[in-house]
Amino acid sequence: MTSNSTHNSLLHWSSFRLKLVYEGLGIGVITGLIVVLYRFLLEQSGVLLIRLYDFLTAKPMLLPLWVGVLILIGYIVGLLVKHDPMISGSGIPQVEGVLLRKLSMTWWKVIIGKFIGGVLAIGAGLSMGREGPSVQLGAAVGQGFSKVLKRIKIEEKYLITSGASAGLAAAFSAPLAGVMFALEEVHKNFSPLILLPALSAALSADFVTSEFFGLKPVLNFGNLHDFPLRYYLFIVILGIVIGVLGVAFNATLLKTQDLYAGQRWLPKRFWIIFPLLVSIVLGFFLPQVLGGGNDLISALITKGNFTLELLVILILAKFFFTMICYGSGAPGGIFLPLLAIGAIIGNIYGLAVVNIFQINNMYVNNFIILAMAGYFTAVVRAPITGTILITEMTGSFTHLLSLSVVCITAYIVADFLGSKPIYESLLEKFLHKEGHHKIIGNEKTKSILEFAVCMGSILDGKQIKEIKWPAHCLLVSVKRGEEEIIPKGDTVIYPGDYLVVLTNDDKVSKINDAFNPLVGSCEL
Repeated sequence: MTSNSTHNSLLHWSSFRLKLVYEGLGIGVITGLIVVLYRFLLEQSGVLLIRLYDFLTAKPMLLPLWVGVLILIGYIVGLLVKHDPMISGSGIPQVEGVLLRKLSMTWWKVIIGKFIGGVLAIGAGLSMGREGPSVQLGAAVGQGFSKVLKRIKIEEKYLITSGASAGLAAAFSAPLAGVMFALEEVHKNFSPLILLPALSAALSADFVTSEFFGLKPVLNFGNLHDFPLRYYLFIVILGIVIGVLGVAFNATLLKTQDLYAGQRWLPKRFWIIFPLLVSIVLGFFLPQVLGGGNDLISALITKGNFTLELLVILILAKFFFTMICYGSGAPGGIFLPLLAIGAIIGNIYGLAVVNIFQINNMYVNNFIILAMAGYFTAVVRAPITGTILITEMTGSFTHLLSLSVVCITAYIVADFLGSKPIYESLLEKFLHKEGHHKIIGNEKTKSILEFAVCMGSILDGKQIKEIKWPAHCLLVSVKRGEEEIIPKGDTVIYPGDYLVVLTNDDKVSKINDAFNPLVGSCEL
């Protein structure tokens, strides 16, 4: 049984590369349809929510009825999260945990629970985004595709990553950002084997969403002016400011989760009710901070008449409301809220630069999009994704240099301050909170893993016989470009090589943990 499983795994490994592309196309189409419905329901909910608060302003005697509805929504979503904690929060840390084989996910439960929970929670006004749930919905579709067609574990890993790519592409109509996020953040390496299926999934998902929502970018910034090179010092300073504020975002988000977990007077299934009740006050006095923040970003650009005092109030309200919402465990992401916060920071910074240094105020919009990209990079620590995402969302490809400068600056500052990527921190906290210590997998089933060797790692320039390899695994191949090398004792490992490793299914998580220090980190 074991030898047959080993033979099948190795045979399948050499024959499934092109098939991954076709599977990626199918996953992208299914994910696109699901996310289209998800986006449509959230957009309609946002419109109805604004009308509802206008109606309640005119007829305040009906307010108790709305309070009761929100309490019921919070209770229902709380029960969904209690029944399956995998649907809580963004969902991206859970997807990464599944790929690392530290978590198990039941794909159909996640699709149903995340979809319903996200529509109810975000639709009711919580400051959370659609992108995290969309990524997890796509990943669940990829896993379901694998389970139904009985694919091997490594193929399932690629299909989950492809689904995650399709999910982000469909959420923001940004296929390139979807691919880059899947490689840079979710899969954490740029293997050519995952690139093609992730790209095919993202493109097919984007095709589906474009059929429903059109080809226009998610954010309409109109005509952005080219940013003069003589003003690039302002971009570097903005990157420094954004980097520090991004570290503060991560620290506050994690601390808020600790505050929720530390209290004992309110059972966990009622946590989501609290931010929903807070949303009532904001709905009457500051409705701009409700929801993910897409409308808020658009208003900053199109209206452009926000006073400095209002901007400060908006950023404080949006920041702390986002913390309260995400800390409760409600199903929803942080992409859109953090982009909205970044946009407000950029607006404030732009107005300050215009007033102090007397530059043309037409560049304020440039500072807004630059701050969005930089803030995303400081929080998520994915600078390439941040640059491409904002480029695709705004439809402007003439600002890649300025976007890259602010993203790199923000990344360096966040790294210097010792801030870990938010999804990595959230995954660690989720694993600790939920107590996932069980062994996932079957010892009689074999799994194939792939690791990218990074420059300066322990393996860089070493012969295979010089390395003390982890137990319970076998190095079966070294991939170097298009060449596949059968490993021998004197085979030298170089940066850019991909190591193909065979192990027992129940040892995957431990092998991942053992190999990561050996191959090093290939992140920027």
